[in-house]
Amino acid sequence: MAVMPMQRIGIYALKSRRKPILELIQRRGVVEIHAEKAEDAVFRQTDTAPAKARFENNTSTLQAALEALDKLEPEKKSLFAPLEGRTPIPLSRYEETAGAAGKTLRAASRVNALWKKCADDRAEILRLEAQIRMLEPWSRLDVSMRTTGTASTAAFIGSFPAEYTEEALKAEIARGAPEIDGVAVEVLSAGTQQTCAFLLCHASNGAKLEAFLRSIGFTYPADRSKKPPQARMQDLNARIEKLRAEIDGAEAEIRTYAALRGAMQYTIDYFSMRIEKYDVLGRLWQSPHVFVITGYIPAESAPALEKELTEKFEAYVELETPAEDEDVPVKLKNNAFAAPVEGVLESYSMPGRKEIDPSTLMAVFYYFLFGMMLSDAGYGLLMVIGCGIALAKFKNMEESLRKFLKMFLYCGISTVFWGAMFGSFFGDAVTVIGKTFFNVDIAIPALWFTPLNEPMRLLLFSFLIGVIHLFAGLGAQFYQLARQGLWKDAIFDVVFWYMLVGGGILYLLSMPMFSDMVSLGFTLPAAAGTAGAVAAGIGAVGIVLTAGRESRSPFKRLLKGLYGLYGVSSYLSDILSYSRLLALGLATGVIASVFNQMGAMLGNSPAGVAVFVFAFLVGHTLNLGINVLGAYVHTNRLQFVEFFGKFFEGGSRKFNPFSAKTKYFKITEEK
Repeated sequence: MAVMPMQRIGIYALKSRRKPILELIQRRGVVEIHAEKAEDAVFRQTDTAPAKARFENNTSTLQAALEALDKLEPEKKSLFAPLEGRTPIPLSRYEETAGAAGKTLRAASRVNALWKKCADDRAEILRLEAQIRMLEPWSRLDVSMRTTGTASTAAFIGSFPAEYTEEALKAEIARGAPEIDGVAVEVLSAGTQQTCAFLLCHASNGAKLEAFLRSIGFTYPADRSKKPPQARMQDLNARIEKLRAEIDGAEAEIRTYAALRGAMQYTIDYFSMRIEKYDVLGRLWQSPHVFVITGYIPAESAPALEKELTEKFEAYVELETPAEDEDVPVKLKNNAFAAPVEGVLESYSMPGRKEIDPSTLMAVFYYFLFGMMLSDAGYGLLMVIGCGIALAKFKNMEESLRKFLKMFLYCGISTVFWGAMFGSFFGDAVTVIGKTFFNVDIAIPALWFTPLNEPMRLLLFSFLIGVIHLFAGLGAQFYQLARQGLWKDAIFDVVFWYMLVGGGILYLLSMPMFSDMVSLGFTLPAAAGTAGAVAAGIGAVGIVLTAGRESRSPFKRLLKGLYGLYGVSSYLSDILSYSRLLALGLATGVIASVFNQMGAMLGNSPAGVAVFVFAFLVGHTLNLGINVLGAYVHTNRLQFVEFFGKFFEGGSRKFNPFSAKTKYFKITEEK
């Protein structure tokens, strides 16, 4: 339960040794760099934006090539690939990658050019296919669509916005233009919204016929081909086949670069590290001969880095304790029990400068509460086995994922414990299987009690856990104030609340009416109730008198004190929030039992066995997934809202060192 002490570090070295020093610091990953020096006549910063942009463009080129390869020649990965982590490569391999970066980049550019050609050809195919669809209604036409007639005839090739037969179109012309005779009509295609037709008349009637046709909606085709439509369609289909052949050839060539996938991944990581390095380089202060690195380093890592820099590069390293008002980054360090919940804490906020790391205290309650919410030994056993196998088998797993699985491993152990206490093993699966298929009455007895039979007992226990959880949060606040020497604040803001809330609980427990109402089974002596009432009264008066102590006006102090006392209602709502332990615990068992009963509906028969196995596997898989998610969400809520609300504000930023933030490979030092 520790926030690691930080030191401010200054590194001063010759500019000629800048590259190896930066690369060493990047590989060690223990320094968060901040450039604090102001520009003067000697030291200046270098503009590295052009170099960064070049590396970013190179990375984009390689990434695009990888995406093209993944679409055409997907990389074969196992189902458990996310658990395998990044492949470790030695430093020498990284340096080889740097030497071959140009060749790999040229290959990636070729892949991208081929992929772009494929995309362009596909777009062209779509355009040609659209032209073919436009020509299909004219496919019966055996002359060019640009035909306008001969010396003695006028021809019209176009469409009408309505459906016509040849007879109907001729009749329309006869009614609307009776002076025109000898009009030949051929309907090429007809639909509800368009009729394509070829019309022919004597050249002397051409202008009159065109005027009439336009009056009934006649229009010429937008794209009139020189060739007859059928011939034009054949040409277009030939072009499409040629483009498809070109696409196949380009894709085949792209596939030949699949062997370079690893090299591209190496190079992407190489350029990513260069981008990070040039970003840092642009923030360093440099003179013609010297450069300066300033930042923060964990105190425990400082001696080793100082020794390495001074011995290898003759650099001068300066270490200082940060001032009280400095914005120092926060890094946590915990034991194997508490470290898994660091990710949950970080998702909320990092501890403030004067706050403790609550990970250990939080871990105790986190595992405890999660197990109570899931509370089925069968589900917990599956979690333990699954997480245990993954942790044991995949040694190279990313640290964040390893912590996440460890957290669920501990949650699974807690779930097994509470499942045994409540007698739940895949719900009542043992009882149902025994009675349905073996005609025997067998059950796993609860080591404590069965929540379905005594829900009020579990509810009261949940409230008790809530009180302990909240009081632990208050205790953490007392510790934080006390170690700062703020003893008065510790008494005013913590002790008085202990007295008010704790005394009120003692008083309630001494009331027979309350004990009967909640079926408590015992009542505290009247003397305990009196002591609780006195303590609650003292706490209430103390809160009223001290909650507004920062105000100078007595009237404002009184009003703020009364408002502070009103905060007791939040304690009531916080305690009631722990009823979710009952709700989720019961939901897990009830849903599991329902699936068991559904599976046993057909009884002891071959069909009944098949249905039970199916219902058991599907039902319990769904129940496990839903209730693990529910337990995770609600456990986080009880930590973030109820527990942290009593002592934790956070607000600091996470330690973000200059390191090798690679995507595909993990660079290791050679021994």
